[in-house]
Amino acid sequence: MLILDGPQALPAAFQSSGCVATVGVFDGVHLGHFHVLRQVVLRAQALGKKAVMVTFASHPKSVLLGQAPATITSLEHRLLLFRRAGIDATLVLDFTPELRELTADQFTRQILLDGLGLEELVFGFDSKFGKDRGGNPDSLQPLAAEKGFSLTQVPPLMVQGRAVSSTAIREAVQLGDFAKAGTMLGRPASLLGTVVKGDGRGKGLGFPTANLDLHHELQPPAGVYATMVRLVGQDPLELLPAVANLGNRPTFEDAGHSIEVHLLDFEGDLYGKEIEVFFLQKLRSEQAFENATELTEQITQDCQDARTITLAAGKSWVIPGKFLPIESPTAREMLGMENPS
Repeated sequence: MLILDGPQALPAAFQSSGCVATVGVFDGVHLGHFHVLRQVVLRAQALGKKAVMVTFASHPKSVLLGQAPATITSLEHRLLLFRRAGIDATLVLDFTPELRELTADQFTRQILLDGLGLEELVFGFDSKFGKDRGGNPDSLQPLAAEKGFSLTQVPPLMVQGRAVSSTAIREAVQLGDFAKAGTMLGRPASLLGTVVKGDGRGKGLGFPTANLDLHHELQPPAGVYATMVRLVGQDPLELLPAVANLGNRPTFEDAGHSIEVHLLDFEGDLYGKEIEVFFLQKLRSEQAFENATELTEQITQDCQDARTITLAAGKSWVIPGKFLPIESPTAREMLGMENPS
């Protein structure tokens, strides 16, 4: 997937080739978002055009309201998920005060038509963009007729009687309700992070860990979790069993908040690499231990429990999935779509 950092990064010939596009943050890239993205891809394939996502580097609410909700997925994570959906190119915009002042008509003319060569614009059921969120299929119909591009609105994707939403997923992740979050995401709740140097305590105990910089993504509650990990840049469908610890490691004084992942079947150097962590089940809450021996015994038990859970994960999840390394068995049926080309 081609990543375009602002309109100035558009290749000279991009506009002339034409595209089918959608616009939005798509935080979480949940099943409802994926539904819209797949429609963009399928319409682009039918027209022989590029499938394009137009998104924002940070949440527009950070400019509009001065603060934004904790993101379910960082920009890097969203880009990874857009690519998995089959998107050909993503234009990443900084939501500046100047961009904020563009009306939907101006945004469509300057960014989508003049910049991307828009031929069809796809909306989610509640999608709006432009100043005062004035851009929707009805308000843009006169411009579409004038410029000759099509407008398509995708109906909501319903899960258990309600439309999937980032707000509901955000609440579920914060509460550690992985079943609810996974149902709406179509995959286990996950985090994408870069491995950074830690204090080496895990290695000293015989359980080396990858310490993660999460790029400010929303996190589950503190605790120890059974997880599956994908090493970004390697086999896109290979998952490794792992134990993740989120929190302040109360056994050690002044340890500070951290996210550490111990991969059960891996040896090697991960520093500087990105890994994606899928949360399957909480094993226990954080607790303080009297000494290193007690802690080591508990970590050994955590690893055994995590291996049992990850070995059984195929009973609840499709591994690998059709679009993702691990996905809900009902997601494909709900989306009603085939593999991206």
